[in-house]
Amino acid sequence: MLTAVLLLILLPPMVAQDLCKDSTEGFKVRLSIKTALGDNAYEWNESEMFLFQSTLAFAMRRHTKQDTYNIANILVCNDTQRVSFVFVVTSPDDLTKLIPKEQVEEAVRTSKHRINSAFLLSDMTLEFVGIPPTLAAPITYDSPPWLIVFGVVIGAVAVGILALLMSTVSKRRRAKDKDAGFAEEDDGRVKENGTALSSLGGKDGVYNQAFSNDDRFTQL
Repeated sequence: MLTAVLLLILLPPMVAQDLCKDSTEGFKVRLSIKTALGDNAYEWNESEMFLFQSTLAFAMRRHTKQDTYNIANILVCNDTQRVSFVFVVTSPDDLTKLIPKEQVEEAVRTSKHRINSAFLLSDMTLEFVGIPPTLAAPITYDSPPWLIVFGVVIGAVAVGILALLMSTVSKRRRAKDKDAGFAEEDDGRVKENGTALSSLGGKDGVYNQAFSNDDRFTQL
């Protein structure tokens, strides 16, 4: 009886290890924690492995839209001190049935940035061997960049033309005012002390009676 109980307890882990070691559906994972974090690097232990299994279960749930995946479906084997190991994913309905490698790859690629963030790593320091690094989505613009540049250039040209026209008009106006001043001097209508010379009687001047009898007084 005791032997049967021990067999029931030990058999699932043994079967799981065999599924992981002998399977071609697994992926090797390499973590370069020291390279990424330097002096702030954390120690890889059972808690970190639990976190990894949790993030993989999350990735499978997100990809398959099924909430039945948990850490029991993420089997790990061949782990080393240099923080590398192999993992496989089993079906929630049958722990002896492995999820196809292609489906696991799609799940990892979909949630890779979330997995990286959980361990403070990047695609270069958290490597899933056989799964290419995720690429950022291309940036899209509401307007093509060339159209924006074209608009800026046209605007600058328009401002330059407007400034040139205003400068030309201003120069012509100053030249016209200067020519008008020369014309007034030629006509003898330049003002002195605020009074026009033309208002004083023209070129003949004004007759002064005080000097009209100078000859008469001289004769006496």
